[in-house]
Amino acid sequence: MELSLWQQFCNRLLGRMLKKRARSNKELSDNIVKGKLDIMPEVYIAQTILITLAVSAICALILAAVFFPEIGAIALYEGLMDPAIDNKCFEWVYWNKELLDDSLPYQGCPYYRTRVFPAFAKVAIAGVFGLIAPFVTWKMSSNGAAAAAKKRGDKIEKYLPYAASYTAAMSAANATPGKIFRSLAMNKDIYGDVADDAAMIYRDITLMGYDLITAMKMAVDRAASPWLTEFFQGMIGTLTAGGQLKLFFLNRAEHYMRENRTRLHKFLESIALLAESYIVVAVAMPLFLIVMLVIMFWVSGSGAQMSEGMLYGIVLGFIPLIHVAYAFLVWSSSKEQEM
Repeated sequence: MELSLWQQFCNRLLGRMLKKRARSNKELSDNIVKGKLDIMPEVYIAQTILITLAVSAICALILAAVFFPEIGAIALYEGLMDPAIDNKCFEWVYWNKELLDDSLPYQGCPYYRTRVFPAFAKVAIAGVFGLIAPFVTWKMSSNGAAAAAKKRGDKIEKYLPYAASYTAAMSAANATPGKIFRSLAMNKDIYGDVADDAAMIYRDITLMGYDLITAMKMAVDRAASPWLTEFFQGMIGTLTAGGQLKLFFLNRAEHYMRENRTRLHKFLESIALLAESYIVVAVAMPLFLIVMLVIMFWVSGSGAQMSEGMLYGIVLGFIPLIHVAYAFLVWSSSKEQEM
């Protein structure tokens, strides 16, 4: 595996120190293999630690820029005059010229006061940059391997029904398991990540010299999807028991196709539900809202209290935002089904 410059830096800085502990973490090692991250466990942990430290340092600089006494953003903000008392001080200066003192703020106006930065905003800023941002960075970085393994497993389950049908067709033509895995490996553009696992099995058989059963047991440990694990374990059991792979492949292909149809049916139902709610929320509700506002104007006159900016906000802001939100929901749902 070839490490990037950043990964090489992380490895040189912390890799040797973390090597023993990282490689004893079986769950992390399995997730790295299943997610095909092509990185050593110690490099992964070192990378996580350094990314978290870098984000924490940036957050510390932001907090210093905000809270630093006298020159921080909050100090500068609180050093400004409160605009609410500007008119009072102006009138006081106009009517009390004999009391003016240029050494005092606003010439000694008794109403003078500075702005006050909200306490809840200070707590929120300190909480977000002091705790939440570093913690979220750590969690996302440390769970990256598990997330990559899950994502790859989801992709495998999308391709596996078609790969299983292909293996059934190849087996019906009396192709050997080695030829089946070789053919799958050569069609990555069709069978996606399933082809990668097939390529590893074919490599173990032809280059590493393992027998088929041993190579498939090793593939079981690498499989990122429970479906693929079950598929390989079923093959091992069939071969060990002297059964017919053709019948096994036909049975699994039918089973995975049925599961795939169920998954697609649920997706179509969710899209139909989104479409119905879109009609209600994005089409009917704005029309109903506009009609109700017009009726309120006529009956009670309370609509006269609504500002022009609020009307523009509803028509040009709130309503288009609903359409954008639904478009994003449909897009994200369709991306999950993309192969």
